[in-house]
Amino acid sequence: MQRSEVKEQYKWKIEDIFSSEEAWEKAFAKAMENLDFKSYEGKLGDKSVLLRFLHANDGYMIELEKLYSYASLKHDEDTRDAQNSARYGKVNMLYSKYCSAVAFYEPELAGLGADYLKSLLKDENFKPYDYQLKSLIKSLDHVPSAEEQKLIASAGETLNSFHDIFAMINNADLPLPKVTYEGKKCKLTHGLYGLILHSPDREARKEAYEKYYAAFIGLLNTITANYYGNVKKDVFLSKAYKFSSCLDKALFYEDVDKKVYDNLLESVSANCGAMHRYIADRKKILGYDKMYFYDVYAPLVGDVEFKMSYDEAYDYVVRGLAALGGEYQKLLKRGHDERWIDVEETEGKRSGAYSSGAYGVHPYVLLNYQPTLSDVFTIAHEMGHSLHTYFSQKNQPYAKSDYRIFVAEVASTVNEVLLLKFMLKEAKDVNLRKYLLNYYLDSIRATLHRQTMFAEFEFKAHDMVEKGEPLTRENLCSVYAEIGKKYYGDAIEHDYLISTEWCRIPHFYTSFYVYKYSTGIITAMNIANRILSEGENAVKDYFKFLSGGSSTDPVSLLKLAGVDLTDKKPYEFAMREFEQTLDEFEKLMDI
Repeated sequence: MQRSEVKEQYKWKIEDIFSSEEAWEKAFAKAMENLDFKSYEGKLGDKSVLLRFLHANDGYMIELEKLYSYASLKHDEDTRDAQNSARYGKVNMLYSKYCSAVAFYEPELAGLGADYLKSLLKDENFKPYDYQLKSLIKSLDHVPSAEEQKLIASAGETLNSFHDIFAMINNADLPLPKVTYEGKKCKLTHGLYGLILHSPDREARKEAYEKYYAAFIGLLNTITANYYGNVKKDVFLSKAYKFSSCLDKALFYEDVDKKVYDNLLESVSANCGAMHRYIADRKKILGYDKMYFYDVYAPLVGDVEFKMSYDEAYDYVVRGLAALGGEYQKLLKRGHDERWIDVEETEGKRSGAYSSGAYGVHPYVLLNYQPTLSDVFTIAHEMGHSLHTYFSQKNQPYAKSDYRIFVAEVASTVNEVLLLKFMLKEAKDVNLRKYLLNYYLDSIRATLHRQTMFAEFEFKAHDMVEKGEPLTRENLCSVYAEIGKKYYGDAIEHDYLISTEWCRIPHFYTSFYVYKYSTGIITAMNIANRILSEGENAVKDYFKFLSGGSSTDPVSLLKLAGVDLTDKKPYEFAMREFEQTLDEFEKLMDI
C-alpha cells in the first residue's frame, strides 16, 4: 500500500509539531543561529549566570526536540524519501553541534566543588534542577583528573569500537546460508530465524537452528576476542572512574541500588523449579522423546481466531484498560481521535512499532497494524509508553520530564498485563484461554527468566576478568552452559550449540542493560495485581509514578506505585504468578 492510499484518520497528525516542512526549515535556521553558549563559559560560579544558562539550555533543547521529532517521524513515514533523509541528517548534525557547544557545562560545574553545588540545592530557583545537582554531587568522587578525562575522551572512539565490530559481524559478515521455509529456499536472516523458531514445522526449526549457530561458531574465536575486549574496556573504565567493579559503575550512573540486581539474580535462581516444570510440560505436549532449544518457541496451542480491524482493536484495548480509570481511558481515546498514531503498513515505512515524543507536544506512536492478537497487545504496549510520557511531561518541568531507561518498560508492560487479565476474564472459548495463558507464560519466560539468565552470565564474565582470568571460547561456553542448565532444567537437551548462544546477543555490548527487562516485567506484574486487587488507591499511586519523570531515582519512583525492588517480595510475587499461571495452564491442557 502507498501512503497516499491511507485515510487521514490513520496517519499521525505531524503538523501538531510544525505546520509544514517550510515551518520546520525556518525553525531549523533559527536554531542554527541561536546555537551559541560561549557567553556562559567560565562564569557558572555566578548563580545568576548559571540559572540563565540552565533556562537557555532548556529552551534550546525543547526546540531541538521538536525539530528532531518532526524530522524523525517524517523520515520513518518513508525511509526512501531523499528529502526526509536529508532533514533527518541535518537535525542529527545540529544535535552534535549542540553537544559540543555545551560540553563545558558539567566539567565546569563539577570543578566548582560540592559546597557550591549544595548551596544551589537551598535556592528555590534551582528546584527544577535539584535531581541533576544531587546526581552531580554524588559523582564528584568518581571524576578523574582533567588530564585523565582528556585521555579517556581521546580514546572514546577506540573504547566504543567493540559494539561496532560486533554489529558489523552480526549484520554484514555473518555467513548465513539458505534454509527451507514453507517449501521454498530462503536466505536465512535474523528476522527469518525468529519466525521459523515459532513455526510448527520441526524440521524447519532444526535446520534453521543448526545452520544459524554454525555461522556464529565459524566466527567464535573472533567474537570471543571482541567480547573479551569489550569486558576489558568496562574494567578499565570502572577503575578510571574509581569504582570497585563494572557492575557498581553501571548501577551508579543509573542511580539504582545494588540490592535490586542482587535480589533479581538470587530470587530467580532460587525459583527455577516452575520453569523446569514448564519446559517438561512443553516436551510432553509436543510429544517429543528429546526436546531441543529449537523447540522452546514452538506453538503449544492451535491457531486462535482473533481478528479485529484497527478501530475494533483500539476500542477493545480501551475497554481492557478500564481498571486504570476514566481519565486514562479518555487519554487513550484522545490518542485515537486526535491522530497521535500512524497505523497502516505502507511501502518504505519503518518496520515495527514505537512511541516517541517531544516536550510540549503530545506523544506519537508508529504502528504497522495487522489484524492479529499480537498487534492488539502492541497497541496497549505503545500507548503505555505514550501515556507515561504524557503524564511525566504534564507534571514535571523540562529538566525532570524524561524518565530513566530503568523504568521505561514498566508502563507499557502494565498495560499488557492488564489487557491479558481482562481477556482471560472475558474468554469463553477454552482454546483462547489456553492460548492466552501460554502467551503469558512465554512472555514471562522470555522477559524475566531469559534476561535474568543473560544478566547472570555477563556478571560472571566481568567478575572473571576483574579477578584476572582471561575469557576464552571454552570458559565462556562452559559458564553459559552451566547457567542454562540451572534455568531450564533436565527436560531439554543442553547441546553444544546452545552453549554458544552468548556470542550472538547484541545487548552484551551494552553491559548490564538486560536486567532492566526483568525488573520491568516484575514491577509491571506487581503493579497490575495491586490495581486489580486494590482499585482506586493503587491507581492513584500508579499515576504518581507515571507523573514522576526523573524527579528522583527510579527505584524510589517505583516505590510510589507500591513496588520496592530493594525488598524480595516483588520478585517472589512474580515467581508465584508464573507458577499459578502454569497450574491453570496444566489443568486446561490436562497435564
